[in-house]
Amino acid sequence: MGRSAPAPLPSGHDGFAEAFGAFLIEEGLLDGGEVSRARRAANLSGERFDAVLLKLGMVSEPALAAALARHLGLPLFVPGDAPPGRILPEALPYRFLAENRILPIALTDEVLTVAVVDPLDRVPLESVRFVVDCDVRFAVMTLAEFEKALASLDAEEERGRLPSAARPADAEPSETDLQRLRDSASEAPVIRLVDQIIADAVDAHASDIYIEPSAHALRVRYRVDGVLRHASEVPSRLRAAVISRVKILSRLDIAERRLPQDGRVKLAMRGQDIDFRIATIPTIDGEAVTMRVLDRSHITLDFASLGFDAEQVAAMQHLMDLPNGIILITGPTGSGKTTTLYTMLKHVNRPTAKIFTVEDPIEYQLPGISQVQVQEGIGLDFPAVLRSILRHHPDMIMIGEIRDEDTARIAVQASLTGHLVFSTLHTNSAAETVTRLIDMGIERFLLGSTLRGIVAQRLVRRLCPTCSEPHEAAAATAEHILRAEPRLDALGPPDLRRPVGCEKCQGSGYRGQVSIAELLRVDAPIRDAILRASSGTEIEALARHNGARSLYGDGAARAWRGVTSIEEVLRVTNTLQAREP
Repeated sequence: MGRSAPAPLPSGHDGFAEAFGAFLIEEGLLDGGEVSRARRAANLSGERFDAVLLKLGMVSEPALAAALARHLGLPLFVPGDAPPGRILPEALPYRFLAENRILPIALTDEVLTVAVVDPLDRVPLESVRFVVDCDVRFAVMTLAEFEKALASLDAEEERGRLPSAARPADAEPSETDLQRLRDSASEAPVIRLVDQIIADAVDAHASDIYIEPSAHALRVRYRVDGVLRHASEVPSRLRAAVISRVKILSRLDIAERRLPQDGRVKLAMRGQDIDFRIATIPTIDGEAVTMRVLDRSHITLDFASLGFDAEQVAAMQHLMDLPNGIILITGPTGSGKTTTLYTMLKHVNRPTAKIFTVEDPIEYQLPGISQVQVQEGIGLDFPAVLRSILRHHPDMIMIGEIRDEDTARIAVQASLTGHLVFSTLHTNSAAETVTRLIDMGIERFLLGSTLRGIVAQRLVRRLCPTCSEPHEAAAATAEHILRAEPRLDALGPPDLRRPVGCEKCQGSGYRGQVSIAELLRVDAPIRDAILRASSGTEIEALARHNGARSLYGDGAARAWRGVTSIEEVLRVTNTLQAREP
C-alpha cells in the first residue's frame, strides 16, 4: 500500500520564521515591524517563531492554526469533524494520541485523516505512517480543540473500564469531597481548558460567557454583538472541575452550591488586563456560570464612535451644559447604557467641576472623578452613598442605576438643589420612563421640574464591511421604510445592504455594534403633558409630532446609510409598524 509523502516543511527555525513571517505579512495578519519583533524574541529565547507569536499575543491560537494550515497547504480541522468514536484504537491507542497530540478524524477508502496540533513536528507524523497500513493525510487543529476531543475519548475509555453500576456515581469528581474538587480544578488540562474558553471569548469580542450544565455535558456559549453563539461542549465528568476553576479564579466559595454568588477577577489576556464579572446560580443540572467580559481596550468613549449622529450629539451636548436637572439613559440590560453614561461624564469632566459617581460595580475608572463602589453587605447602598456625597458639595453626580424610590427621590432632591444628575433606568422607551418614575412614587410636579432629557437606546450589529452586499429587494424595502419614516427621504438615495458572511465576521455577516437611540427633551410641551397626567403613549406621540425620532426611525436611518440591515433593526426594536415586503 503506497503512502503519501509528508508535506514539505521549511528546514530550521530561521528558515521557517522567514518563510512564515513573509506569509503572515502577505496575508495582512501582521506587519513587517511585528514580524521583526517576534523574530528577535524567538532568537533571544530559543523558542520557535509561531510559539513566540502566541506568547506575545500577536495572533490568536485559532488564527495561527488557520494561517499554518494555509501556509503548509493542509486542511484545517473543524470542531464538527471530530469522530463519534475511536478510529483504529488498536493501532493508535489513547496514550499514543495524548503523547503525540494527534487525533484520527476520518478513515475512508483506505485513507486515514489525522489532525495534528503541531504540523511542523515530523516525529508523530512519521510514527502514524509507521503503525497504520494505509495512506495518511494530515490536518491542522488547535491545542484547545485537541484537548476537548481527547477529554471525550478519555471519558469514553473510562466508561468502558467501569462496571455499569458504578458509572453514574463515578462519571465526575464527587462534589462533596472539597479537597478532591480543588485538586481536579487545579489539574493542568482543566486550567488550560478554562483559559482557552476565556481566551476564545476575548478573541471573538464576546460580551458574555455562559457555562451551562445539562444532564450529559457542559455547554459553553458566547454573546457576540448581542447575539448568543454556541462555542463548545465540555464532557459532563469535567463539569465540577470547570465550575470550581472559575470559582477559584473569582475567589468564590466552591463549597457553596445552593445559593447564587457574585465575584470579579482581572486577567491578562493578549497583553491586556480584562475584568470579568462572575455570577453563579444553581440549576436542576448543577451550577450555571455567567462571565461578563469588560474589555476596555475595545471601548472608545466617543459619541461618534458609539454611533450617535451629529444631531443627537448636539442635543446631548445641550443637556450636558445645563446647570442642574436629571439626565437619564434607559434601555434593557446590554443596550450600552453604561458606556453612554461614561461618555457623557468624559465630556463634562473638567478641572473646575467636582464630579462624584456611585456605582455597582465600577466598570471604568475615569481620572479626575471621585468614584464610589456600593457595598450593600455593610449597609453602603445607593441612598446611603448619595446622602454622604451631597455633603461634599459636588457639581455633578452620576448614579449607576436608579433601582428604588429612595434612590430616585435623592436624585430628584439633588437636582433641585443645583446639581446635574446622570443615571440609568430599565425601561423600554423614553416616554415610559416618566411612568416608571411615577410608579416608584415620584410626584409629577417634581418630574416636570427636574427631568431635562431621556435617551432610550439599543445596540444593533454593524454590517461586516468586507462581505455585505446590496439588498436584493432594495427598492421595495426603501418604499416600505419611507411609508413609516418619510423624513428619511432627506438623507438621499438609500444604500440598503444585507449580511453575507465571511472569515473576518466568522460567517455572521456582522462585525461590531452601533447605538440607535431616541432622545426625549423635556421642554415646555412635554412638561405640561407630564403635569396633565398624560400616558406614555400620549407623551411619545407629542414628541414625534415635535420632530423627535423614534428608536425604529433612528435604526432605519442607520440601515438607509448601509451601516446595518433593516432586518437587524426590526429584530432589536421589535416594531410592528414596519415589515419586510
